[in-house]
Amino acid sequence: MSLALLCMCISVFEVSTFSLTNCTVSGALNSMQNLKVFCYKMGFRTVPSPIPRKVRYLDISFNLISNIKVEDFEDLWNLRYLNLSNSNVSWIQEGTAEHFPNLINFNLANNKLKRVSEGLLNGLVNLQVLRLDGNRIESIDTYAFDSLQKIKVLNLSKNNLQQIANVKPVLLSAGLEELFIGKNNLDVFTSSDLSRTALSLKKIVFSQNPLTKFEISENIFPNLTFLDISHCGQNRRMLWNITDKAFLNSVTALNLTAVQIPEESITTVLHNTSWDSLNKLRISELKWIKAETLTQYACLPGLKVLRLQRNKISNVTAQMLAPCSNLTELDFGDNEISQISALKELTQLRVLHLQINKLTKVENAFRDLPMLEFLDLSRNRISTLTCSDFANLTQLISLYLYSNTISKLPPCIFKDLNNLENLRLGSNKILTLGMAFKNKLPSLKVLQLTYNKLSKIYKKSFSGLSNLRTLDLGDNQIFEIEAYAFSELQNLTELKLSSNRITDKTIRDPAVFSGMPNLKSLELYSNVISFVEDVLQMPPFGNLGSLEILTIHSQRRGIEKMPSNLLQGLTSLKMFYGGSMNLNYLHPDTFTSTPKLWFLELSKNAFADDGSITAEVFHPIPKLSKLIISRSQIHSLNFLINANLTRLSVLRASENTLDVINQTLIQSLPRLKFFDLKKNTFTCDCNNWFFINWALQSNYTQVIYLNTYTCSYPLSLRSKSILDLNTESCNVNLDFIMFLCSLIVVMLTLLVSFVYQFLHWHVLYAYYLFIAFLYDSKKKQQHGFTYDAFISYNAQDEPWVVKELLPNLEDEQGWRLCLHHRDFEPGRSIIDNIMDGIYSSRKTICLITYNYLKSTWCSKEIQMANFRLFDEQKDVLILIFLEDIPTHQLSPYYRIRKLVKKKTYLKWPKRGEDTRVFWQKLRMALETKEGPEEEKALLSGQEG
Repeated sequence: MSLALLCMCISVFEVSTFSLTNCTVSGALNSMQNLKVFCYKMGFRTVPSPIPRKVRYLDISFNLISNIKVEDFEDLWNLRYLNLSNSNVSWIQEGTAEHFPNLINFNLANNKLKRVSEGLLNGLVNLQVLRLDGNRIESIDTYAFDSLQKIKVLNLSKNNLQQIANVKPVLLSAGLEELFIGKNNLDVFTSSDLSRTALSLKKIVFSQNPLTKFEISENIFPNLTFLDISHCGQNRRMLWNITDKAFLNSVTALNLTAVQIPEESITTVLHNTSWDSLNKLRISELKWIKAETLTQYACLPGLKVLRLQRNKISNVTAQMLAPCSNLTELDFGDNEISQISALKELTQLRVLHLQINKLTKVENAFRDLPMLEFLDLSRNRISTLTCSDFANLTQLISLYLYSNTISKLPPCIFKDLNNLENLRLGSNKILTLGMAFKNKLPSLKVLQLTYNKLSKIYKKSFSGLSNLRTLDLGDNQIFEIEAYAFSELQNLTELKLSSNRITDKTIRDPAVFSGMPNLKSLELYSNVISFVEDVLQMPPFGNLGSLEILTIHSQRRGIEKMPSNLLQGLTSLKMFYGGSMNLNYLHPDTFTSTPKLWFLELSKNAFADDGSITAEVFHPIPKLSKLIISRSQIHSLNFLINANLTRLSVLRASENTLDVINQTLIQSLPRLKFFDLKKNTFTCDCNNWFFINWALQSNYTQVIYLNTYTCSYPLSLRSKSILDLNTESCNVNLDFIMFLCSLIVVMLTLLVSFVYQFLHWHVLYAYYLFIAFLYDSKKKQQHGFTYDAFISYNAQDEPWVVKELLPNLEDEQGWRLCLHHRDFEPGRSIIDNIMDGIYSSRKTICLITYNYLKSTWCSKEIQMANFRLFDEQKDVLILIFLEDIPTHQLSPYYRIRKLVKKKTYLKWPKRGEDTRVFWQKLRMALETKEGPEEEKALLSGQEG
């Protein structure tokens, strides 16, 4: 095929197919509810097209689309969510939004818009959430939000509005409940500049504005429940002026984090304002205000939640927290607390955050918190725990102790925590579990012990955790597990043993995993498991009949060989992760024991050989619906053709060496929805024409990121898009070919019938002439004759030949004659014998009778003799009529009639007449070596 044809681009796409450039489509194209299109991070400079008209969720974020025109979108009546954020958009033509009137959520965040024009949002009558944050908006047209009657949430943060009056147009939407106007360079907020009538706002965020004044002189926020003025003010000089204490009495949550006000003004903010409904207060990052001052004024009578992060608090005393007796949640996270006194006053406390501090020990600080349910002590410096540290915390549900330096767990440490459900001890220095969990923690459901220094798990280490659901032992140094170590965990559903030093010897005994009848998930990845046997004597997972997920990928030394019965006993297995194990072969019986498997991940292996994976591997798992086999050195997917994977819906085979995807493979996967072939070595010729057309036109299967696929062969097209192949030049019109073939067959049938009916003898004559010509050409190379004459006669005239011809010509005159019955070579074809007899004789004598004229073979003999006469231009043919045959009776046999007209001939004398003259003339004809004129002079009495 010429390169010119190969390099022609395909530019025609159909709207009803998955042809949207590089985008991922989730859901059926004919679905009105779940169709989602993801086009983020594609480098688009224009809106991709065509967008499926029934799309409900469209994400075109993180692209380079600077301008959006009306024609970029067709009518998308079903569209509910549109994300155009982070796409460099600086201009949107008015009227564009009219193409998606049912839109509910519109995200235009982090673009370059400078103005909200009157027609930008026109038509969005159903819009509820609008994000315009992170733009460069300086102005908003007066009626820009006029049609947004259902808007509830508007985010205008990180723009350049500068004056609160510029926000007024958005308030024309009467139903607006949440307004974000942080980081807009607002230096003054005065309620009269925003509105003089009551607003429906329930949440307003002013954060990160350089406010020097915050004034509310009218009751414009009667429904406000959330107020955020964090990081506002300049140089600790912001003026707080609420002319009526009751103006903010509906606020339930207040954020004053890093607000720039003097220490003495905290009284004005918190005590000169009526906070009757306030129950959540965040006053973090006020480092210039004393902790005692903060708690003194912050702990209002109705306050339930107080957050004091990043305030450089070093000590927590009883006096400090005396006013906070009604608190249910207290957050001291990310401070510098090294000591904490007994918290006697906080009898109602349920949640306590002390993470990211400098605590080295607990010291009975929590014994007076009988209602405590959540305690976070993570990321401190705690090294030692005592039996009284968590005494009396009978209601505690969650305890976080991760990222400390704990090395030992005393047997009595958890003795009172009968309701504890979640315990996180990861990232410590625990060497052994000892008796810490024996007959303790009957309610525990989650135990996390990651990133410790455990090396061995002993039998009955977890005997007291009868209700445990998740046990995470990942990232330790475990290399030995005793038999029945988990046998008491009857309700365990998830066991994590990843990133340890587990080998095949560690799990050789099936009893290691016994006693867990409800285990659903087992993680063994990133260990050092390997096998040398083809078949294991004792498969390790034989006792895990309920296991549904097995993760064994990324073994550090590589398994290389997976025993054929490794998965024996896993009759409920549904998901298997087996990537990065350096596997080079899968035995056909590998998945015989896992008939329910629907997810299989085999990426980053070494299946380079043709026989590494065969179709038989998949026969035991007909329910497989997702197969991931990326980066596995595979150069063909033909092993899937006869695999009977009729339910496979997702196939990811990226970063292999696949060059051709044939039609048979595609047809063998009838339910395939997602096909990922990124970074393969495609051949750009007609072998892939079907795949390309199918990928572009299929309305069921989506080939993910098709436009990123490039050619590897031929070299002249390397790195070019695979879509540069002109598939139309490869497309053979089978209908036309079938029509043409049928036409040819009909015409040939008619022609053959016509020839046979009307030209049968002509064709037959031409054939024998051609055969004679070939034979004559060969004989001309030879010299001399074997016979003097070849006798052509009918078998019924053989008595005359024997009684008359032979005695006179051979016996008396000494001529050497060639006769059928005597001189033809047995076993040789008759035609070959006739040709050999004629061309081996100087003359051919034809004995003409009625029987002769009716004989097919006699006709062939005279035809061949006639051709020799024509070719050599010598009289080599002698006609003898043994019977009187009128000329008109020769007409059916017109070739003899022509010969009679052109040549002299002999007649056998009638009965009673003298035959000596006949024999004399025949002898003279046989002796003649010149042309026909000389012979004619020698013969007389014959008809001309």
